[in-house]
Amino acid sequence: MGGVEMERRNESGAGGASWSVHEPVLALEVVRFLGADRPSELEGWIVDGTLGAGGHSRALLAALPRVQLLGLDQDPEILAHARESLAPFGRRVQVRRARFSQLGSALEAVGARRVVGILLDIGASSLQLDSAKRGFSFFADGPLDMRMDPERERTAADIVNGWDESDLADLFFYEGGETRSRKIARAIVESRRRAPFQRTLALADVIEHAVGGSGKTHPATRVFQALRRAVNEEGDELLAGLAAAQEWLVDAGRLAVISFHSGEDAEVKRFFAQGSSEGQWETLTRKPVTASREELLRNRRSRSALLRVGARTRRAQSVRGGGA
Repeated sequence: MGGVEMERRNESGAGGASWSVHEPVLALEVVRFLGADRPSELEGWIVDGTLGAGGHSRALLAALPRVQLLGLDQDPEILAHARESLAPFGRRVQVRRARFSQLGSALEAVGARRVVGILLDIGASSLQLDSAKRGFSFFADGPLDMRMDPERERTAADIVNGWDESDLADLFFYEGGETRSRKIARAIVESRRRAPFQRTLALADVIEHAVGGSGKTHPATRVFQALRRAVNEEGDELLAGLAAAQEWLVDAGRLAVISFHSGEDAEVKRFFAQGSSEGQWETLTRKPVTASREELLRNRRSRSALLRVGARTRRAQSVRGGGA
């Protein structure tokens, strides 16, 4: 589902990519941690906080016959695909348009009380990355947008054309890990004086000319990642999702988080470590779980996926109790 395009695509073929587009990353591991070790006794609600094409949800519903699933996504176009994909599971599935920060209100809307598992898959969906019109990709020309939720006001073009050079450099460095951030920011500011950026390939070309284009990794990778994170406020949304999981999960309920960004993984690690020291969480993954060799060969987008899992060990007073 999530992930960032990292390697140059093979230019042959209409799609330009040879890997499986909609295969969910670490699906077997997610199912195992969220309840495959106790499928017959696990009963309640599981939340898929980043529904995408529905791959993780299908696997969870198939493996855990007594759970109901609430699938959330902020992208209405994605939700249309997911509803069709999950239709065979009937009333066991509820689908809602929501961000991580709206997870609690979505649970209230469907009347969910006993939440036994939550999955947060951080980042963009394959469906978004492969749609040129959404503006996430530097491999196909499209509007410089990058909004997962089309109702957000700020686009990537607004940031590229409106932020000053210092702020752009800081964004690319801290949110994308781009060590050449100042050179890239300077090139962007110089170019936009002639004409504002509106298209993805125009921005990618300026970046490539600024720092060169050798190597497997496209030079625009980290800049595009940073812009996407800023447009969608992904750092704030992650913190809101973690807080909602702490509030809603029942005792022994499990939270699984898949990240594709070192800063996000560090945030999740800190969350579980602090929760463990306070008696709120038991960390089930000492190190992040990564894709098997078989999955890496089958699905290249799994190569940067990091999975951490924790179990709730003490509920806060505000947590909802009761039946499913």
